[in-house]
Amino acid sequence: MYYEPTEKDAPAAEVWSSELYLNFVPRLFERLRKEFGEDIPLLHDAHHRLTPMEAGRLGKSLEPYHLFWLEDPTPAELQEGFRLIRQHTTTPIAVGEVFNSIYDCQQLIREQLIDYIRTAVVHAGGISHLRKIASLAELYHVRTGCHGAVDMSPVCMAAALHFDLSVHNFGIQEYMRHTEETDRVFPHAYRFSDGTMHPGDKPGLGVDIDEKLAANYPYRRAYLPINRKLDGTMHSW
Repeated sequence: MYYEPTEKDAPAAEVWSSELYLNFVPRLFERLRKEFGEDIPLLHDAHHRLTPMEAGRLGKSLEPYHLFWLEDPTPAELQEGFRLIRQHTTTPIAVGEVFNSIYDCQQLIREQLIDYIRTAVVHAGGISHLRKIASLAELYHVRTGCHGAVDMSPVCMAAALHFDLSVHNFGIQEYMRHTEETDRVFPHAYRFSDGTMHPGDKPGLGVDIDEKLAANYPYRRAYLPINRKLDGTMHSW
């Protein structure tokens, strides 16, 4: 019942090279297009690891493979950095899973520096505040793509689905399967079938919690990995 990349004893150390990454990723997508054709949507997460100029280079090199989106190409604290990316590529950009409010993304939306806003119900003030963000985004042709990783509970996933159904500029919903143990602790009405999420027809969000069963899974400390460059220095994971 924990987030997939985490380690329970100590952070795992991964090796990172922006230079090797930028050379490798275009070759990867060239192979994917040859193997699976032109019609399958392909998405890629850069995980905030690039500078704006590196992200612009990556987006430009991926244009022949027409990605659905390039996610989190650079840390979004410097929002004007996305102008540099926009100036160098037409690859759609998605960002926002760590944003907490409309003020975190208003510049990115208003200046049309992104194509998908990925704010999450649990991070960005619940359904009501998320609808404010979606309403602003709709004015600027920015679509939603809510974060849906397994570190958020089935309650959050159900809330995201109900939010998705309520906005005109819905784009896509991220979905990662929870473990069977998590699904038993949080019995829910929503389901995934043939590439589509179905919210179900139970009252409210359609999610319950089995508190007795949950007591069998006490809190366990876990750590996200860390990144080290080839020379051993630290880099954002």
